[in-house]
Amino acid sequence: MRTDILGVGFDDLTLEEAAAAGASLVEDQGFHYAVTPNPEFLLAARKDQPFRQALLDADLVLADGVGVVYSAKLLGRPLKGRVPGIEFAQALMGWMAKHGKRLFLLGAKPGVAELAAANLRDRYPGLILCGTHDGYFKEDEPVVQAIRESGADVVFVCLGALKQEFWMAKYGPATGAHLMVGLGGSLDVFAGVVERAPEGFQKLGLEWLYRLMKEPKRFGRMAKLPLVLVYALAGRIGDK
Repeated sequence: MRTDILGVGFDDLTLEEAAAAGASLVEDQGFHYAVTPNPEFLLAARKDQPFRQALLDADLVLADGVGVVYSAKLLGRPLKGRVPGIEFAQALMGWMAKHGKRLFLLGAKPGVAELAAANLRDRYPGLILCGTHDGYFKEDEPVVQAIRESGADVVFVCLGALKQEFWMAKYGPATGAHLMVGLGGSLDVFAGVVERAPEGFQKLGLEWLYRLMKEPKRFGRMAKLPLVLVYALAGRIGDK
C-alpha cells in the first residue's frame, strides 16, 4: 500500500528497506524501474498526466526531497523518512558488488559517465561496470542495443526529470536490464565533477540550500518549491 502525496504514491521505506527492495527487483525476472521524486517532480506531475502516470507505474517510488517528507506530515500521512536517490544508489551498489552484478551508466555530458565508472570501480570492488553512454544522444535504439549487449543487470539513468522517467518506461523493457533507476545529476557527483552538500546540510535536509548557494541562478526554480507545502496544507484542510 503506497502513501499518496499530492497524487503520487510513495513507498514508505527506510533507506535500508529501499535498498533491500531494489536488490529484490534486480533478482526478479522481467524489467523494473525506480523513481526518486522530489518536490519539483510533484509540481510537474500536477500539470503533466503522462509524467504522473510514469511515476505511478514505477516499481519503486522513493521520497528524495525533504519537501516531500514535510508534505507527507502536513497531509497527516508521515513517511519513515527521506531516501535520497544517490544514497539509494550507493547502498544498491554495495549489494551489487557483493553479488557480482553488472551496472551500466547512462547520462551526463560526454566523458562524465566514464569518469564516474572509474571512481565507482575503485569504491566498490566486485561491482562490474559493463558500459557507459552520455546523455546527449538523438537516437534511442543504439543506446538500447548498447545496454542489451552489455548484459547489464542495473542501469542508472541520469537524463534529468521527466525525460529519464519517460525513457525508462518506454525503452527499459527492450534493454534486458532488470532494474533502471532515475537519478538526475548523480553521475556528476560520482564523477567528482559536482560536489555533494556537506554532511551537515544533508542531515538537516538542506542540500537544496547548499545547491542554491553554489548556483544562485537556480533561485527561480527553487522559489516554486514551497508550493508543494501549500498544496499539502490545502489538502489537509480539504480532508477535514
